[in-house]
Amino acid sequence: MKKKLRLLCIALLAMAVLNGCGADSTGESSEDTSSKEQQVQETEQTASGPVEGGSIVVGIQQDIDSLDPHKATAAGTKEILFNIFEGLVKPDVDGNLICAVADSYDISDDGLVYTFTLRDGVKFHNGNDVTCEDVKYSLLRASGLLDGTPLIAALQTIQSVDILDEKTVQVTVGAPNAELIYSFVAAIIPAGSGEDEAADPVGTGPFSFVSYTPQEGIVLAKNENYWQEGLPYLDQVEFKIVGSSDSALLELQGGSIDIYSYLTDSQANELKDSFQVVSSPSNVVQALFLNNDYEPLQDVRVRQAICYAVDKDLVNDFVAGGNGTLISTAMLPTLKDYYVDLNDMYGTSANVEKAKELLTEAGYADGFDLEIAIPSNYEFHMQTGEVIVEQLKAVGINATINGVEWNTWLDDVYNGRQYQATISGITCGDMTPGYLLNRFQTESAKNFINYSNEEYDKIWQEAQQTQDLTERIGYYKQLQTMLCEDAASAFLQVPANTTAINKKLAGYQFYPIYVQDMSTVYFTE
Repeated sequence: MKKKLRLLCIALLAMAVLNGCGADSTGESSEDTSSKEQQVQETEQTASGPVEGGSIVVGIQQDIDSLDPHKATAAGTKEILFNIFEGLVKPDVDGNLICAVADSYDISDDGLVYTFTLRDGVKFHNGNDVTCEDVKYSLLRASGLLDGTPLIAALQTIQSVDILDEKTVQVTVGAPNAELIYSFVAAIIPAGSGEDEAADPVGTGPFSFVSYTPQEGIVLAKNENYWQEGLPYLDQVEFKIVGSSDSALLELQGGSIDIYSYLTDSQANELKDSFQVVSSPSNVVQALFLNNDYEPLQDVRVRQAICYAVDKDLVNDFVAGGNGTLISTAMLPTLKDYYVDLNDMYGTSANVEKAKELLTEAGYADGFDLEIAIPSNYEFHMQTGEVIVEQLKAVGINATINGVEWNTWLDDVYNGRQYQATISGITCGDMTPGYLLNRFQTESAKNFINYSNEEYDKIWQEAQQTQDLTERIGYYKQLQTMLCEDAASAFLQVPANTTAINKKLAGYQFYPIYVQDMSTVYFTE
């Protein structure tokens, strides 16, 4: 028998075969979040209600890598596209999965058939109604069934997409996967639009595309036909590329931008009197990522020495004001059922003697040179690098920082893998533990650190095949332990997301994933 679920259902977040729309992470039934009164979590209590209209400027640190939602890879791009595009389902502010373009869905008992019923009244920004043909086209394109080129790896398991009637689409997959439902956040775009999306993106989100200027930013306008009644409030949102956070600080103080995220502790202190400065745990795993193919770093003892040499407590205190959460593996502590605390393995303060001992065993008693490439527009990572350079020098490693432009970092480090070490962050795109751990498979396109462990690959596959929750949790904890034991990289912290917001604004929300939702932001005067 199928499990029929609708918007108000009970489920666990990424903890079983997830069906329907509206389950929260505690397993308790969630409330309908479609009304603006329930959705908006105000950044500041005000006597006045929301003011309709107005425009704001949001500062961002990096340029957009692609306006095509199926091809965009950079987290900074996806946080913007969240406002333009929606999938059949989408995450909400509490980490729940809710319906978007779909009104409801079923998952067969064997986990192989997903049946989606479309929501009434959903329109594209061009005014056309969303149809089953649009959904089929979008899923075929994203999965690779359209032209043989998969654009979203998780959807490669799709074997067929069939239209049952004018409101119903059935998706058949090759193997059951309890986390697959989260991949249906993939954007629904007009049938046949294909590569046109990169130049003129058309979605169903709360804001429509107006213009994009490379190295400057992107302008969005209110979607007057948005299916969520009452949203959005703002008429226009501009995401402005400001480069470094130091530049952002000046623009905030000068009044040319209204919102800016990921402030350093010192910047937050400087702005706290003139802006709302609010914080929340981020969805970012910050690490000193190590290229496991680089000769000194090929030796696990060298990588372990680096992990012993790094003082995470000092990094957190100096850069994050002590507000970060220290980690030793690539898992978010917020995914508490899957997370395993491994901070005792190397400790959170420096163990210089142990680091030197391991370097000597590996044949590097006199140390070696290490270049750390860091995207220069991210002051948080640059400051982290400055601290770590001194810590590595204490054990004989002559580390230097190479500050590079974001596009250069994306091309050379992330995509090209031509680097020695880097400091950056990885994000969880859909709040599933598999999303974070998938990237360390040997053949993963996202495995930019070139980590390779046959046992890791084997356990990963076993985790995907089991339908038993307890087994899956056990597998994921094994994978985390392997990453830590192998010192795949020196995982540092989950930083707090500290954001400066114009005092005339309210409604800004922190999500457990890396997005900036402008639909609930409004002026109070």
